[in-house]
Amino acid sequence: MTKDKTGPVIILSHPQMGENIGATARAMLNFGLTELRIVNPRDGWPNAKAEAMAVGAIAVLESARIFATMEEAVGDLGLVFATTGRDRLMSKRTATPDEAIAEVTAEIAQKQLCGIMFGAERMGLTNEELVLADAILTIPTNPNFASLNLAQSVGIVGYEWWKATHDRPEFKVPAKYRRAELANKEDLIGFFEHLEGELDRTEFLFPPAKRPAMVQNLRNLWHRAALTYQEVQTLRGIIRSLTGAKKRGKRDD
Repeated sequence: MTKDKTGPVIILSHPQMGENIGATARAMLNFGLTELRIVNPRDGWPNAKAEAMAVGAIAVLESARIFATMEEAVGDLGLVFATTGRDRLMSKRTATPDEAIAEVTAEIAQKQLCGIMFGAERMGLTNEELVLADAILTIPTNPNFASLNLAQSVGIVGYEWWKATHDRPEFKVPAKYRRAELANKEDLIGFFEHLEGELDRTEFLFPPAKRPAMVQNLRNLWHRAALTYQEVQTLRGIIRSLTGAKKRGKRDD
């Protein structure tokens, strides 16, 4: 892999302090990461405190993209990891930073866009945001003091990226990671909403109080399947067929 290889997108959800965004930009550039996406920063954008803290990494902030929702921020991405140190009782696989970066590196070598989500300073990622991810990234820490700030977490992930991709022979994708192109999150969300709309119509997602948990479980199930774009299109065709679309060759008389 060449040294100018584009790394994973770093996505910050609802960051609260400009200083933390600036420190994140510095940590990113330390390890060759340059694409930053920010979801609904609390103090608006651009942010003077972020710029002051970024020092020599202003370019990362200047090219940062701002989104209203996490769904929009990850829409064009394939493989996405969500960083969290808490057990959310979700049926998602977990990976350490080096394990996650091994997968990300393989995907990027196959020209796929990947991302890593980081939550707000106080509460981290919401469950609704975690559902959008393919897997959870957890940084092993001292169990008696597990608190990492935002820039520290990004720096650890960035270090693993740099270590995996620089000053090494040309990277070859391990056989276990070679696969067809994953569906991006926009395609997956469209499929989820299509399926859930039909399940609402037939009152499968009932009672209303249990709907959020049922939707969360269904989305996690489909994420574990690592669906390709073509598989998503096939599943949407199956839904249309089962919900009253015309049969192949059926004539209107």
